[in-house]
Amino acid sequence: MEFQAEITDRLQYGVGDASYQAAGGETGIRKLVDAFYNAMERLPEAAKIRKMHPADLSVSKDKLTLFLCGWLNGPALYSQKYGPIRIPQVHSHLEIGSGERDAWLRCMQEALKTQPYTPDFKAYLMEQLYVPAERSRNRE
Repeated sequence: MEFQAEITDRLQYGVGDASYQAAGGETGIRKLVDAFYNAMERLPEAAKIRKMHPADLSVSKDKLTLFLCGWLNGPALYSQKYGPIRIPQVHSHLEIGSGERDAWLRCMQEALKTQPYTPDFKAYLMEQLYVPAERSRNRE
């Protein structure tokens, strides 16, 4: 019966704003994004993707936070502030291959370790985040 409850809990993610709520809303997502960029600053395998960002990460943090809010079925804050979301076009000026994609995902994995999310939600996020990470890739 416990296994069935775990499956039922997991299926709720992606329905309505369940994922947004599980992430703690905008406040929780901002904490996740801060932890993500902290990981990017310290992980050696993220050095290349860190160099793709400006020295001041304020706008980058805001954009990722607002993107994730909408992506997790919360309010569409990114498009309200920055316009339409165009993942491939926004990243087209950067050389992003599978190594850069994987470094980005590794930073997110590290960030998730510091968040009070359930293990199921963390696993769900990592599975789902592969999609936008892969959409950013523009090199073999």
